[in-house]
Amino acid sequence: MQERHLTRLDRLLAGANNALRTIAAPAGRPARPNPAGEIPEAILDDKQRSHAAGLMRVNHAGEVAAQGLYQGHATVARDQSVEEHMQRAAEEEFDHLAWCEQRLTELDEKPSMLSPAWYMGAFLIGAASGVLGDKWSLGFIAETESQVCDHLDSHLDELPEQDARSRAIVTRMRDEEAEHGDNAREAGAAELPEPVRQLMKVTARVMTSTAYRV
Repeated sequence: MQERHLTRLDRLLAGANNALRTIAAPAGRPARPNPAGEIPEAILDDKQRSHAAGLMRVNHAGEVAAQGLYQGHATVARDQSVEEHMQRAAEEEFDHLAWCEQRLTELDEKPSMLSPAWYMGAFLIGAASGVLGDKWSLGFIAETESQVCDHLDSHLDELPEQDARSRAIVTRMRDEEAEHGDNAREAGAAELPEPVRQLMKVTARVMTSTAYRV
């Protein structure tokens, strides 16, 4: 049987389905077990709980953006292997999304109300960069994941030491984000110009500072 290649319309429909799955529906049950597992809940005071929830809301917003970014890249990918790479990474990122949402529920908090904006903005950025070619699309992924790892490391420094459940999730996320970045570089990612990298950092700071509160 001949393998069917996805058309541009197929990709757009897949992206629309992913957007609904990410934003309109609860993350639900992830494909893989939550890294927090049976780790007992920590005793946190109000300030610690609020800060942990704010950080996990930022992480959830980042995972919403990751879904948009990967789907945007996949929509315009020229090479089928690159498209498949994007889709596989998006599935792992969806587990991250679900784990963050589960932790927010445990902390009696909700995800960012601006999730639709995070998704759409990232989707447009992913599609726009992907139009330039797969090597630039992969380069954007590699740089994004590098910056995300730095961001997650900072969260591990800030999370309450006793909040082992949040820390287990963030540690697993950081390790897998690093792997996604390495995979993109191995697939032929181009190195982004310094002004682009700096613009990405500024954009990330705006998103994180906003999602922490809203």
